[in-house]
Amino acid sequence: MKVKEFVKVLEQHQDKELLFSFAQDKFAGANYHLTEVKNVQFDTTDCGGKTNFWEETQFQLWESPDELEKTDFMTTDKIRAIISRVNGIKPIKWETELKLEYGNDNFPTSVMPIDKISHDENRVYVYLFSEATRCKAHDQCSIAIEPEKEEACCAGSNCC
Repeated sequence: MKVKEFVKVLEQHQDKELLFSFAQDKFAGANYHLTEVKNVQFDTTDCGGKTNFWEETQFQLWESPDELEKTDFMTTDKIRAIISRVNGIKPIKWETELKLEYGNDNFPTSVMPIDKISHDENRVYVYLFSEATRCKAHDQCSIAIEPEKEEACCAGSNCC
């Protein structure tokens, strides 16, 4: 989901609590804060020698240990205000993919894209998912896109 699409959802659901699900039936605590907005550039070379470049935007969520008793979640309006403030200082790239960086004591910090968004009368639910790593040069390395589970990662590869 692109940043502009996410912001449009927030605009359509003004003043609702915003919840982020990082795993099945697991949500960031009500003590979360949007602590950073990152314009991220990736300039990479894969194992097949191909260069890649892309940009994305990452929102960092952090749970405050001083607010464990908190029961009210940040609202869509509060998140929009933070996005607006950030955009006034350093322009956000609205056309980039949005990913959320999140972790807590029971879940390792991960950068996750949005799978889907749903809502009810009072809340907006953002469902994240973990992306698996993959070989971008699978065609050059003779690696199947979906390798057999028993096969080792680099078995038969021209790259490893």
